[in-house]
Amino acid sequence: MNSIFHLSLPCLSVSKTTAFYKNDLGCEIGRSTENWVDVNLFGHQTTFTKAGKYNFNSPDYVFEGNILPSFHFGIIIKRQEWQKLFKKLSFTSIEIIDQTWFLKNKKGEHVSFFIKDPNGYTLEFKSFKNMDSIYSI
Repeated sequence: MNSIFHLSLPCLSVSKTTAFYKNDLGCEIGRSTENWVDVNLFGHQTTFTKAGKYNFNSPDYVFEGNILPSFHFGIIIKRQEWQKLFKKLSFTSIEIIDQTWFLKNKKGEHVSFFIKDPNGYTLEFKSFKNMDSIYSI
């Protein structure tokens, strides 16, 4: 199935969220008001809605010796696009939390890096060595 997903998340500031996704990640901004904004996150609709303080405290987990946040979302992109985005973000003030290869020489081998948006969300950007292995067992 080749479909577009929709994700809606609370945010602290619509303007800061819009600036981050538009200026830093190069995403297209869709419909918006002062209380919400639609972001075209690599072809998927992500809506950020202004909300009060919220808390997504959940424990981290360990995967192949790396501590990863349980609550995160992201996008899978081709290696060339991944490298271009990683390089672009390396020249900004955005902290790249980690750049790691996972499942080296196994099904599902991929490289990831993580960043945080202005709301504290952790975004993961993945690139699989073989895109056909995304759901491999």
